[in-house]
Amino acid sequence: MSTPISTSRRTVLAGGLGSAASAVGLSACGNGGASSADSSSVPSGDPDAKVTITFMEAMAAGAQKEALVKITKDFMAANPNITVKLEEQPDYGTLQTKISAQTGAGEPPTIAQVYGNWAAEYAEAEVIVPLDAYIAESPQYNDLFDGIKADLQLPDGKTWMWPFNKSVVVQYYNTDLVKEAPSSWDEFATVAKKVSTGDVVALSIDPGSSAAPAGGTALFEILAEGNGDPVFGTDGTPQFTKPGVVQALEYLVDLKKAGALALGKDYPGQVALGAEKGAFDLSSVASYPFNLEAVGDKFTLGVGQLPPGAKKPANQLAGTNIALFAQADENQKAAAWKYLQFLTEPAQQAYWSAQTGYLPVCQQATKEKAFTAYAKKAPFVTEATEQLNTATSLPPQKWINACSGFLSVAIQQAVGQGKDPAAVLKTAQASADKAKKQAG
Repeated sequence: MSTPISTSRRTVLAGGLGSAASAVGLSACGNGGASSADSSSVPSGDPDAKVTITFMEAMAAGAQKEALVKITKDFMAANPNITVKLEEQPDYGTLQTKISAQTGAGEPPTIAQVYGNWAAEYAEAEVIVPLDAYIAESPQYNDLFDGIKADLQLPDGKTWMWPFNKSVVVQYYNTDLVKEAPSSWDEFATVAKKVSTGDVVALSIDPGSSAAPAGGTALFEILAEGNGDPVFGTDGTPQFTKPGVVQALEYLVDLKKAGALALGKDYPGQVALGAEKGAFDLSSVASYPFNLEAVGDKFTLGVGQLPPGAKKPANQLAGTNIALFAQADENQKAAAWKYLQFLTEPAQQAYWSAQTGYLPVCQQATKEKAFTAYAKKAPFVTEATEQLNTATSLPPQKWINACSGFLSVAIQQAVGQGKDPAAVLKTAQASADKAKKQAG
């Protein structure tokens, strides 16, 4: 059975970019003299110049690799003076380390996939360029979904990234056990407890670890936000002891005590669902082709949207954006921007979504034939795409991933070891406060 390539920030080896940056000497002088402030206008470039740009990315396997290679070849065919070299990395942890190492050595890629907290570090070190001037001239920007637009900005209000592979969380389920997707978290708990008999445990999640928070921690963060208390304030301040956060952990503990929840590693929800030992998998919409493969012809795979929270609907916007590095020359920046615009053309986004399961970042893509045909086979993708207007990502602060790691530990302690939810969250809050202070 294939397992999905990293589909969310949750597979990143955390500790933040700061540790990697300090190890390789990433600083404002690491850009070879260029400064992010130098790009207040869009370089026109020489249209007759032969230009090579590099794109460091982690679309290393399966349909994701094939689709990106095809789109890139199509771009180069339409722009014969531009060569795009895909510098493929096996996973996001390796990607982060490689970007930091090359940038610290003064040899950054032209563009690279980045998460918001990485971009925050890069912007502070002045090794990437803000894109506000670029998007001011872009006819595509206004067509992006609202949540996507917000995800491109850092706390300084500037746009530092361009969208790439985006997703939200959905619920996959065994229709032999669950007739339709639960429409509230209370109903989800009732159904999960009912079907957890014999060797079936309704839901398996992977919280990850302190160094690498995983999808189970993302689910917990979604539950907390639905309860009205996001685990982080809008400025990234950890708020782990708020009532809605405690209630979210108590919810998971209750499922575990009822035999309806198990902790595991390496896509445990997908594995259990495919083995008919689980009723649900709560994971990225981009996991759809992998869940289909896992299930095969054993049963019909159901897919539905996440239930709304008690206080509000909540979902987490996952996936990466792309940053443009400051050391690129004017021709490379112009070529890179042209390539980025090509990636987000409606036709390319429709193809990308249909091939990979990621969601299109622009609204016009949903009207393209490739997307409508895909949505006809997978109707859930239409509503999932609409959530790109409301889904939110975690605040792009450099301490966020480390702080989420403390939540991973808290989940393991409360769910796996039976410790008091409020107590472990209090401990996590103290650790997070310290990490935020150290990050500056």
